[in-house]
Amino acid sequence: MIFFSMLGSAPLALFLPHAGPGLTYVLLGVIGFIILSSFSVTVVYAQELVPGKIGTVSGLVIGLAFGMAALGSIVLGLIIDWMGLSNTILFTMALPLIGILTIFLPSDERLREMNEA
Repeated sequence: MIFFSMLGSAPLALFLPHAGPGLTYVLLGVIGFIILSSFSVTVVYAQELVPGKIGTVSGLVIGLAFGMAALGSIVLGLIIDWMGLSNTILFTMALPLIGILTIFLPSDERLREMNEA
């Protein structure tokens, strides 16, 4: 699910700079929905990585997600000031492509093996 949410949002993000003003809002909503659809799956995945520490891991993942979002907005603001809005949009359209690296996360079978050992 994590991989597919990144894979599903990547083509829409690549099309985003070429869309008109009205379509941009629709695309942003759809991209946000697709990416956030894997948020709960990410929390459960982290809980399986560290069994027995469900509350700690949940708080850590959720806190890290919101904290990184806050830092990301600051960094994007700095990039906009430095490069301009158009260039920043071109830069950020490639960010979902980085999410495709989730293909390298351990599979469910590998997680079970790690937890049993």
